[in-house]
Amino acid sequence: MTSPQDSSELVRAFCDAWAEFDLDAIMGYFADDAVYHNVPVEPAVGTDAIRAVIEGFMGGLGEIEFQVRHLVADGDVVLTERVDVFVLPAARIELPVMGVFEIKDGKIAAWRDYFDLNQFMSQLPSAG
Repeated sequence: MTSPQDSSELVRAFCDAWAEFDLDAIMGYFADDAVYHNVPVEPAVGTDAIRAVIEGFMGGLGEIEFQVRHLVADGDVVLTERVDVFVLPAARIELPVMGVFEIKDGKIAAWRDYFDLNQFMSQLPSAG
């Protein structure tokens, strides 16, 4: 079991890494068999699938920032309350997100984000 402090530091560093917009650095936080689940959509299993999902939504963005409002850890499980900010050429989307991270051997083994997909879609420029 990972200590709450180590788990917290890992997840906070992962969230901070998004602002650098470096996909390789972001992927370095994941275990090879990790699962990433944006709960409104199907989960991605393994680093190749996770990379494809992240590449897909980074493609049209100029910036991404995870603004962590609260972070709580219990052993190898970390909960985050965040506002994820996506900057597109024609819009800035701010999306409240609740995230759950499971840490194993110093890597993210599972990451689940819960958010309102309709709220995200309604902020896209073409949704107006």
